[in-house]
Amino acid sequence: MSDTSPDTNPGPSTATAPNDQTDGANFSDRAGDVMGQLNETLNKVDWSQMGKYGKAVGIIAVVIIAQVVIKGVIDTINLLPILPGLLELLGVVVLGQWSWQNLTTSEKRNAVFERVQTLRKEYLG
Repeated sequence: MSDTSPDTNPGPSTATAPNDQTDGANFSDRAGDVMGQLNETLNKVDWSQMGKYGKAVGIIAVVIIAQVVIKGVIDTINLLPILPGLLELLGVVVLGQWSWQNLTTSEKRNAVFERVQTLRKEYLG
């Protein structure tokens, strides 16, 4: 039991109700002022230049969303007990098959090297 009686416990008082209303009014006034300043700032922006910036921001947003979705898919695959191991085995098999087809003779190795050099020159200049 506690030493204080129910009569001495401070309870919710009704004296704070008018204060809450004034705080709400002050918040509304401050929010209105901030929105007014924001509108003034946005009116000063040269919107004709925003086309290229908008595209850049849109591309960045799409890339971020795609990365989040891909991470979710990969995390879901990792939760399945046998699937990550099977995918790793599949990768090793595909790499082995490609290596066998493209790297077994010196002519095939030279052809792969030339294709890589051609792609490098095409994309990097």
